[in-house]
Amino acid sequence: MKKNEWKERSGVLYSTNPDYNYNTGEITEEETLPKGGQLLRISLDKRSRGGKTATLVTGFRGTAADVETLGKWLRVKCGVGGSAKDGEIILQGDVRNKALDLLLKDGYSKSRII
Repeated sequence: MKKNEWKERSGVLYSTNPDYNYNTGEITEEETLPKGGQLLRISLDKRSRGGKTATLVTGFRGTAADVETLGKWLRVKCGVGGSAKDGEIILQGDVRNKALDLLLKDGYSKSRII
Protein backbone atom coordinates (compact mmCIF):
# COMPACT_ATOMS: atom_id res chain seq x y z
CA MET A 1 0.00 0.00 0.00
CA LYS A 2 1.36 3.41 -0.99
CA LYS A 3 2.01 6.17 1.47
CA ASN A 4 -1.28 7.84 2.52
CA GLU A 5 -3.31 5.43 0.38
CA TRP A 6 -5.22 4.48 3.50
CA LYS A 7 -6.74 7.97 3.50
CA GLU A 8 -8.26 7.32 0.09
CA ARG A 9 -9.68 4.00 1.29
CA SER A 10 -11.43 5.34 4.37
CA GLY A 11 -14.44 3.26 5.33
CA VAL A 12 -13.09 -0.06 4.01
CA LEU A 13 -11.19 -2.03 6.59
CA TYR A 14 -11.53 -5.64 5.54
CA SER A 15 -13.58 -7.69 3.09
CA THR A 16 -14.19 -11.44 3.24
CA ASN A 17 -15.36 -11.53 -0.38
CA PRO A 18 -12.56 -13.11 -2.49
CA ASP A 19 -13.85 -11.31 -5.63
CA TYR A 20 -13.90 -7.88 -3.98
CA ASN A 21 -12.18 -5.12 -5.94
CA TYR A 22 -11.96 -1.68 -4.34
CA ASN A 23 -13.21 1.10 -6.61
CA THR A 24 -11.22 4.31 -6.15
CA GLY A 25 -13.59 6.32 -8.35
CA GLU A 26 -10.95 6.97 -10.99
CA ILE A 27 -12.26 7.08 -14.51
CA THR A 28 -10.14 5.23 -17.03
CA GLU A 29 -9.81 6.80 -20.43
CA GLU A 30 -11.09 4.96 -23.43
CA GLU A 31 -8.51 3.69 -25.90
CA THR A 32 -8.38 5.72 -29.10
CA LEU A 33 -10.03 4.08 -32.10
CA PRO A 34 -8.17 4.06 -35.44
CA LYS A 35 -8.91 6.90 -37.86
CA GLY A 36 -11.07 4.75 -40.12
CA GLY A 37 -13.21 3.67 -37.17
CA GLN A 38 -13.97 7.17 -35.87
CA LEU A 39 -17.50 8.40 -36.62
CA LEU A 40 -17.02 12.18 -36.48
CA ARG A 41 -20.02 14.46 -36.88
CA ILE A 42 -19.51 18.08 -37.94
CA SER A 43 -22.21 20.61 -37.15
CA LEU A 44 -22.81 24.34 -36.82
CA ASP A 45 -23.72 25.76 -33.41
CA LYS A 46 -24.96 29.25 -32.56
CA ARG A 47 -26.40 28.60 -29.10
CA SER A 48 -24.82 30.09 -25.96
CA ARG A 49 -21.99 31.67 -27.91
CA GLY A 50 -22.98 35.31 -27.81
CA GLY A 51 -24.47 35.21 -31.32
CA LYS A 52 -21.27 33.91 -32.90
CA THR A 53 -21.14 30.75 -34.96
CA ALA A 54 -18.94 27.80 -34.11
CA THR A 55 -18.24 24.53 -35.87
CA LEU A 56 -18.51 21.48 -33.60
CA VAL A 57 -16.73 18.21 -34.29
CA THR A 58 -18.23 15.54 -32.04
CA GLY A 59 -18.08 11.78 -31.70
CA PHE A 60 -14.34 11.35 -31.17
CA ARG A 61 -13.64 8.17 -29.20
CA GLY A 62 -10.28 8.23 -27.46
CA THR A 63 -8.03 9.82 -24.89
CA ALA A 64 -8.12 13.50 -23.97
CA ALA A 65 -4.59 13.97 -25.34
CA ASP A 66 -5.65 12.65 -28.75
CA VAL A 67 -8.68 14.97 -28.81
CA GLU A 68 -6.37 17.90 -28.02
CA THR A 69 -3.95 16.84 -30.78
CA LEU A 70 -6.71 16.53 -33.40
CA GLY A 71 -8.23 19.84 -32.27
CA LYS A 72 -4.91 21.65 -32.58
CA TRP A 73 -4.31 20.14 -36.02
CA LEU A 74 -7.77 21.25 -37.22
CA ARG A 75 -7.35 24.76 -35.78
CA VAL A 76 -4.00 25.20 -37.52
CA LYS A 77 -5.18 23.80 -40.87
CA CYS A 78 -8.42 25.82 -40.84
CA GLY A 79 -6.66 28.97 -39.60
CA VAL A 80 -9.16 29.59 -36.79
CA GLY A 81 -9.25 29.56 -33.02
CA GLY A 82 -11.08 27.10 -30.86
CA SER A 83 -10.74 24.49 -28.16
CA ALA A 84 -10.99 20.76 -27.55
CA LYS A 85 -12.43 19.15 -24.43
CA ASP A 86 -14.77 16.34 -23.38
CA GLY A 87 -14.42 14.59 -26.74
CA GLU A 88 -15.67 17.68 -28.57
CA ILE A 89 -13.71 20.06 -30.79
CA ILE A 90 -14.95 23.64 -31.17
CA LEU A 91 -13.72 25.72 -34.11
CA GLN A 92 -14.59 29.40 -34.41
CA GLY A 93 -16.71 30.32 -37.41
CA ASP A 94 -18.37 28.24 -40.10
CA VAL A 95 -15.60 25.96 -41.39
CA ARG A 96 -17.68 22.77 -41.76
CA ASN A 97 -16.72 22.01 -45.37
CA LYS A 98 -13.04 22.74 -44.84
CA ALA A 99 -12.94 20.60 -41.69
CA LEU A 100 -14.71 17.75 -43.49
CA ASP A 101 -12.27 17.87 -46.41
CA LEU A 102 -9.29 17.87 -44.06
CA LEU A 103 -10.64 14.97 -42.00
CA LEU A 104 -11.45 12.88 -45.08
CA LYS A 105 -7.98 13.47 -46.54
CA ASP A 106 -6.39 12.49 -43.23
CA GLY A 107 -8.17 9.12 -43.12
CA TYR A 108 -11.28 9.82 -41.03
CA SER A 109 -13.45 8.19 -43.72
CA LYS A 110 -16.67 8.05 -41.65
CA SER A 111 -16.79 11.82 -41.02
CA ARG A 112 -19.90 13.67 -42.15
CA ILE A 113 -21.72 16.99 -41.83
CA ILE A 114 -25.03 16.85 -40.00
